[in-house]
Amino acid sequence: MGNNFLIWILIFCMFYTVSGEGCSLILKPSRIVVGFGESVTVNCEATRPVRVLGWESAISAVHTQEDRSVQWKVDSLIDWIEEPICYGVFFTAPRQCEEKLNLVLYKSPDSISIRQTNHTGPMVEGKEYQLLCEVQNIAPVQYLTLRWYRGQTEVYQHSFSDLTSSSPVQVSSTLVITPTKAENDADYKCVAELELGPEGPQPPPTLASEPLTVSIYFPPTFLSPETEVVDFTAGAEITFNCTATGNPEPVYSWQSSHLTEEQMKAEPVFTSSSLLPGTYTCTASNMLEKKSKQFIIKEKIKGV
Repeated sequence: MGNNFLIWILIFCMFYTVSGEGCSLILKPSRIVVGFGESVTVNCEATRPVRVLGWESAISAVHTQEDRSVQWKVDSLIDWIEEPICYGVFFTAPRQCEEKLNLVLYKSPDSISIRQTNHTGPMVEGKEYQLLCEVQNIAPVQYLTLRWYRGQTEVYQHSFSDLTSSSPVQVSSTLVITPTKAENDADYKCVAELELGPEGPQPPPTLASEPLTVSIYFPPTFLSPETEVVDFTAGAEITFNCTATGNPEPVYSWQSSHLTEEQMKAEPVFTSSSLLPGTYTCTASNMLEKKSKQFIIKEKIKGV
């Protein structure tokens, strides 16, 4: 009869349940952060005499009719369960109280990776590209922040606070970039960080992708693009330098009516002691563009 009476009391008191402020139950701790597979222990204490005190949970449910404290304990939490509820059935009003445990079960991702989307190989300066970061099996996603880095500089962060899922999920983030030549051979990476609050591990759990090195193609740019003019002195050695930066590496050619075929060889620096007055044009080119620079040997005017 005792068990039947207890069941009747529980059913009857469900219609008079109080939770939160005014409830005579205290959870210690009231919020707990647990890593996947770790143990967890939480006490529920009644602040006044209680008829029944217990935990409602898919795992390790328990109740007592003798004590004013009852413990919920799991040696290895590996199930993505609803938050456990401590309940108390009292002799006086309110007849029943409930307190839900703020339980956060977290799991670091299995992997995190970064890649280009809809493109392979080098990028071209000034064009728009997308990088994709993918995170496999992380929980809970609403505590996740993905941080994007170029080198050591954080360039973007993506929060998932608008999503809600207690079990592991796969998520991704896209970074849109318009690279410049200054970013050639830059390393991009993304870092997954679970910001679980003060009850969670400090510093927060993180996992970084392997870096993605991006190669940027850009047209030739002369170190000194201005036209250069030198005075002619018979037999004097003259050096022309039309070195340019570019990716792919520029190739060079020279044009002038005063140059032999041998003298038009593809070198950025040209030196000779037998050059005549006139215009000499150097062209630096790669697959993107051709750029030209002129060198002028100016003959001195007699009497000047």
